[in-house]
Order: sequence, then C-alpha cells, then structure tokens
Amino acid sequence: MDIKFNKNEDHNKLLVSDLKRRFAKVQLGGGEKRIAKHHEKGKLTARERIDFLLDDAEKAIEIAAFAGEGMYEEHGGCPSGGVVVKMGHISGKQCIVVANDATVKAGAWFPITGKKNLRAQEISIENKLPIIYLVDSAGVYLPMQDEIFPDKEHFGRIFRNNAVMSSMGITQISAVMGSCVAGGAYLPIMSDEAMIVDKTASIFLAGSYLVKAAIGETIDNETLGGATTHCEISGVTDYKATDDRDALTRIKNIMGKIGDFEKAGFNRIDAAKPKEDPQDIYGILPAKRSDQYDMTEIIKRLVDNSEFEEYKEGYGQTLITAYARIDGWAVGIVANQRKIVKTKKGEMQFGGVIYSDSADKATRFIANCNQKKIPLVFLQDVTGFMVGSKSEHGGIIKDGAKMVNAVSNSVVPKFTIVVGNSYGAGNYAMCGKAYDPRLIAAWPSAELAVMSGNSAAKVLLQIETASLKKQGKEITPEVEKELYDKIKARYDEQVSPYYAASRIWTDAIIDPLDTRKWISTGIEAANHAPIEKKFNLGVIQV
Repeated sequence: MDIKFNKNEDHNKLLVSDLKRRFAKVQLGGGEKRIAKHHEKGKLTARERIDFLLDDAEKAIEIAAFAGEGMYEEHGGCPSGGVVVKMGHISGKQCIVVANDATVKAGAWFPITGKKNLRAQEISIENKLPIIYLVDSAGVYLPMQDEIFPDKEHFGRIFRNNAVMSSMGITQISAVMGSCVAGGAYLPIMSDEAMIVDKTASIFLAGSYLVKAAIGETIDNETLGGATTHCEISGVTDYKATDDRDALTRIKNIMGKIGDFEKAGFNRIDAAKPKEDPQDIYGILPAKRSDQYDMTEIIKRLVDNSEFEEYKEGYGQTLITAYARIDGWAVGIVANQRKIVKTKKGEMQFGGVIYSDSADKATRFIANCNQKKIPLVFLQDVTGFMVGSKSEHGGIIKDGAKMVNAVSNSVVPKFTIVVGNSYGAGNYAMCGKAYDPRLIAAWPSAELAVMSGNSAAKVLLQIETASLKKQGKEITPEVEKELYDKIKARYDEQVSPYYAASRIWTDAIIDPLDTRKWISTGIEAANHAPIEKKFNLGVIQV
C-alpha cells in the first residue's frame, strides 16, 4: 500500500466531489421555486431545452458553467451567468447551443452574461460551427447597464458578430421561447432562420408599458409582438411553434438537412483507451501544489494505449514534448514536468520551471506540429520561468520570448488543460486564455495567479510591514503571523479555479477523467475550420 498515493487520491476525489456538488447547485439556476413557476407556464427550462435538442446530452460539454460564481451577490447573484452554453450534436451535426435561463432574473443580461455569449460566438467563429440561440430574456439588467451596454466587448458586439458570422456562412438558428426585448430582439432576427413559440413568447423593441409612456398607445404585449403578429403580419419570424418542444423539433429538422462541411483534415484513427488506469490520476497528482511528481505518468493515463513518442527526450527536460493520440486524434503535447531533473552537464533543474533549454525545445516542437498540421495540447503545471543571475545572463527572457512567439503565432488548434499551477509568464507560454486556445479547462486542483499564494503573501507581507513600521507601529511575530494569514487567505481565494471560471478565464472546471472527452470534442470542432493562415514565427530573438 502506498500511503502517499492514497492520501493524494482522497484529496483529489474530495475536490471532484466538491466540483459535482457545486455543479449540481449551478444547474438549478434561479432555484427550484422559479423552475416550478417556469413549468407552470408550460415552458421547459434552459437546460431541459438544450437536452431535448441534443442527440446525446451525456456526450456534450458545457462551456462556462461557473460563470458568475460568487459575483453580483448584492444583486441576488447570477448562476451560470444566466445563460447555458453547450457543445454537442443535433441531428448528427456538431454545434453550439446558447439558451437564456429565465429562472435567473428573467434571463436578464449581466456583464458576465455578455462575456459568456461572446465566448460562445467566438467558439462558433473559430471552428465554423453552427450556433443555436434559445431566447428567453428580459434584456439588459438595468442596474448594471453601464457595464454591459456601450463598449466593444459588451452587448452590442453580439449583433455585430451575428452579421459577421452570417457573412462567413456559419449557420445561426434562433427560437424565441419567452421574452425578447429591445436590442436583444435583433439577435434572433439577425439569425438565418427564426421561430417563435405561440402565446408564451414575444418580440418587441419596446413593451406595452414603454409604448404607452412614449407615444400614448394602449396595446397588449401579445398583439404588439406575439407569434401571430410576427409570423402573419410583420413577417419578422419564419415559423410559429405551438410549444417549446415543437420549436425544438423544428430546429432538429433544419439541422438534419444541413450539408457536409469542408474539413481541416486532422489525422484520426480508431480510438483506444489508455492501458494505464485513468483513475490513478487522483493518486499521482499531489495534494500540495509545491510537491513533485512525474507528469509522464499523467500523460500515460490520458493518451490512447498509454503510448507517446517524446521529442528531444533528454534535452530541456522540465518540459515534455511528445506526439500521441487522444481518442484517435493525433496530438502534440507540451507539458510541464514536475519532478526535479538533472541535465547531462550535471545541473539540477526544478520541476514546473521553464528553463532556456526547455523553452527552445518547445518552440521547435510547436513549429514541427504546425508544419505537420497536428493540434497542440498544453498540460499546465507551471510556476514560471527560471530566475536569477545565471538564467538572466543566459538569456532566459529571449528564450522565453521565442516560446511565447511560437504559441502566439501557431495556426493549428490549441487546447489547454490547467492541471495544477498556472503562474505568471508560465501561464502565457503554456497557452493561457490570452493565447487563444480553442478550449481551456482546469482540473479542481488548478491555481491561476501571478505567483503562488505563499510567495505572493510573503511579498505583500513585506510591503505591509514596511508601511506599518513607517507609521511607528511595532510588528511583533504574532502581528506578523496574523497579517500573513489574512493576506494569504485573500490571495488563495483569487487563485482558486472557481474564481477563474467565474470570470471565464477558463471554459470549465472538469473532472480529470473528462479530459479526453474535452480534447476530442474540441478537435472534432476544430476540424470544421480548414487552416487558412500560414505559420510564420515573425522576428525571433537569437
């Protein structure tokens, strides 16, 4: 019996259990009472609508389920950003589905709602995937209108994207299944085809109360903008549906008639499960983020047949670069090695740190994958680049810049899994959110920040104590410890994967056992978008 393995296993399984508990709460949206009221109106919830649409809801992945977690509490919260986004198949066609959750503030748009909708459109655009909008929203959440209305990445960008996506030939289908008000009314009507549910849905730029106030006209909402009005008088919508299921069935029928797509041509053979048990990941991954482990043991439990071919295995060993397959798809893996390694020159190198030799190796490997049209998978557990006079004199900055350059200019699809640490410039070099991964997911063990909580707390403590001493205050060991604990607790909250997920710095927090599904789903989506840009590293520092 391996006591350390068992302790790690217990710790990581508890993290996954907490993930499942949190996700179950998020799935309730505005709560059971509001769901019941929704059902009383003869309407399905956002999640029920999506599950009815999808061929197999279990095979779908959900984007940004924890968006808004812990945010807007003074406004009553905004579970899942008030909108549900999933990637799955409808009538055999892979697509993105976006559904307003009317149990959360009547589906009103908070700032994070806009960011999540834009992320869904971004995924659709990058992968040229059809997108389905299930509209049931009261529009912009007025108390926060200044944070959602006018800027480039705010509400209006959604409709600009509708137009751009249409020009790109990306299929957009909308079903209005509840309120569709003001500027939000443009979203379904800028789609290729739009349907509206009779009696429970309405579309108008201004509701009956605003019409009365603005021009003195007295009219009810159904006459103003109901299904009959828009299908038979205005011609705004294309189909009238009798209820939610009828509307969703019509979408299925339309999707089933869409022609095939031009493929990028990524290599795939029959999938094979890992020979090593993926469940072992829980025991291999340390409970403490500072502890060492062998990343190759994690890779063996993620790739087909537990087989991979290391590129430059004996060089730049703090980064693992390897060719492998995941669910049959050929991939190039760039992963942080977390154990201490020894170079042939006799130098000891710390695990999780990027050195000049490992940065050079990764740059070359990324270029190779681009030449061979092989998607890249980044497994992050990185504390940053090596510091100190030896590294600085050796040119660590220019070597790191090469790697960042290669990641930035890579034209093959990139996928990032945050396994553990994701600190500072290491986050950038290992394809953090700013470097356009097609999908980025974190394990419950992940930490994302400029530096570790321990390091940051020590730095901030020095600043705080220096300030207090200038004020003439005595800093006893007890006061210093109290200050440290307070600073550390605040910082630890910010490095949590849930803090990152709530702000959509990652697309999801996932059970490590779902990693293969996420990567495979992402590459399948990326295969819809042939590579049109040539790989060009630009100017490289030497």
